[in-house]
Amino acid sequence: MQVLKRHKTAVLVSLSIVAVLLISIIIVQNIPKPSSTPSPSAFPSPSSSPTATSPTPTATATPTPTPTSSPTPSPTPSLYPGEVSQYQGQNLTSVSAYIGDIIAHPDVAIEGAQFIDPTTYRLAITGMVDNPMNYTYNDVVNNFNPTLQVAKLICVEGWSVTILWQGVPISDLLQQAGVSPNATTLIFFASDGYSTSLPLDYVTENNIMIAYKMNNVTLTPQTGWPFFLVAQNQYGYKWIEWLTEINVSNNSNYLGYWESQGYPNNATVDSPNSMALPSINATFAEAIVASAIGLVLAVVIYYKLVKPGTKHSKS
Repeated sequence: MQVLKRHKTAVLVSLSIVAVLLISIIIVQNIPKPSSTPSPSAFPSPSSSPTATSPTPTATATPTPTPTSSPTPSPTPSLYPGEVSQYQGQNLTSVSAYIGDIIAHPDVAIEGAQFIDPTTYRLAITGMVDNPMNYTYNDVVNNFNPTLQVAKLICVEGWSVTILWQGVPISDLLQQAGVSPNATTLIFFASDGYSTSLPLDYVTENNIMIAYKMNNVTLTPQTGWPFFLVAQNQYGYKWIEWLTEINVSNNSNYLGYWESQGYPNNATVDSPNSMALPSINATFAEAIVASAIGLVLAVVIYYKLVKPGTKHSKS
């Protein structure tokens, strides 16, 4: 009878140890990973905005600033000159609040803010096109019809911002270049070495834009000047800033900066396959931590359960 009890105790301890190890690994796996949104780490300065002028939206689309309701101090972040806080009944995240989210996650920056020379900047349209293009900033801003859109940027770390974006549909830029019928993918490159890709059909069917304003404020080097890809319904690591090149390709398996490090190429928000982030496998160091935690807890369980039972059996 005592032997049977000891076997039951051993089985209980073994199952407890396995459970502890599994729980430890789950805890380690859920340690927050770096955000895949390559973003600046400093507040923008209004004086650092490009001198190039940008078109004003039509009267029906021009956002109107909402007057402040009270002169008393408020925890709401201050607005930049000309910035709007609402658009068509939707509350917007202020630019300063957006920058605050970035500062709260300094590990997301790749090379920090990019200070690109406006006089030499070119947006290249390359790859499977009939006419490769090299647009200046003024070419894009002044020669294409602007569009306005409220879109929510959702970071994989859990924070999000809702911004009014103003920019140019990518399909308009591609139309001048002439896209090959065999093209399937657009690969985006930034001045800091960041890259990502999106299906061509997604870009054209959703009228995806590259923005040069957020909340009616021209982008600065700290907020992605000259152009910020507004990849609506995609997680943040698809929203590329400081855009310098759009490559038209048939390589649907291209892996960008974060995708090549384990993030899924399908980053559609709420997609079942989009959030299998690179915590799929714990690192060696994390495995050691989990094992150590499990070992300590196993020893505690042993001395709490097995030792008393053993002494009782001997007595």
